[in-house]
Amino acid sequence: MLSIWSSLASLPDPRTGNAQRHHLLDVLTIALTATICGAESCVDFADFARDREALFRDFLELPGGLPSHDTFSRLFRLLDPVAFGRCLGQFLEALGEAGAGVIAIDGKTLRRSFDRAAGRSALHVVTAFATDTRMAIGQVTAGDKQSEIIAARTLLGLLDLKGSLVTGDALHCQAATADLVQQRGGDWLFTLKANRPVQHTEVAAWFLDPHARPDGEHTTTDADHGRIEVRRHVVSHDVGWMLSDRRHPGEARLPGLAMIGMVESTVTRDGKTATERRFYLASAAMHAERFARAVRAHWRIENSLHWVLDVAFDEDRARNRRDHGPENLATLRKLALNVLRTARPDISIRRKRKRSGWSDDFARSVLGQMR
Repeated sequence: MLSIWSSLASLPDPRTGNAQRHHLLDVLTIALTATICGAESCVDFADFARDREALFRDFLELPGGLPSHDTFSRLFRLLDPVAFGRCLGQFLEALGEAGAGVIAIDGKTLRRSFDRAAGRSALHVVTAFATDTRMAIGQVTAGDKQSEIIAARTLLGLLDLKGSLVTGDALHCQAATADLVQQRGGDWLFTLKANRPVQHTEVAAWFLDPHARPDGEHTTTDADHGRIEVRRHVVSHDVGWMLSDRRHPGEARLPGLAMIGMVESTVTRDGKTATERRFYLASAAMHAERFARAVRAHWRIENSLHWVLDVAFDEDRARNRRDHGPENLATLRKLALNVLRTARPDISIRRKRKRSGWSDDFARSVLGQMR
């Protein structure tokens, strides 16, 4: 039995009566396989099932025949999104690839999921992304951008963070979030911006002070597309001055603070040079080179997840809007992407999806990675 099928088979079936004519696992298997092969909607799932019936009858019983697009739509509208989201982590655990490392958390708005008739704005989803394996390990809906902080805490509370470094942008630079990460056994690294104005001003002043003595510095250089970027990474483990009694009344301190960091980026393009400085707080006293790797790793959630979902899976134009449909189909796309990541690493995601759609033999080789 395929490990991912085992996790899918444990999902509670939300359907009743005659609506259960098709086995839950059959419907989910067809939808996931179709998504891997390039399908983008419930209508696509039904069309793909009809065109590739021989492929599915190799490993599915299909006692109710082939599901219609209404069957797919109804199931994803009703399916428990929390239970379905757990399949992301269960799949990686079965592969032994969840592991420790940098876990980036970030939100993404499904832009076409709004429903004007129901007065509902576009769905905002928070994802946890294992940057080393480049796989999604969890997802929780935030409703909208304003509730992303609470959704991230809900998501982190579901994960075993032992040995992991959790990274997040300035929105997540919150005492309660930092405390939760440490309770779950991990460390945190958050961007520091003007939403914490006092700390941002003082940390910026410390790094700009010519008399400051940092604990390490590491420089990297990237050159592509006519642009040269030099990044200087500086860290300091002397944070006692940020924890002393002289601090400002009512200030929400971040528990476990052990390091402050700065990334100074100098970009030269077309003969013009610009410099930008970003500041960070962390609970791990990292050396400068590890800090540089962690900061760079965080951006993989944008380049290796959000961008791929938009470009390869056309997620930004997905129009499913009703009930739990948008969230569950977002989980389905991440499951498909995780499967594609494990198969044939020498081929791009785009090529693997095309070849899976063209060839039953290639599709079987990809599906075989889920054993």
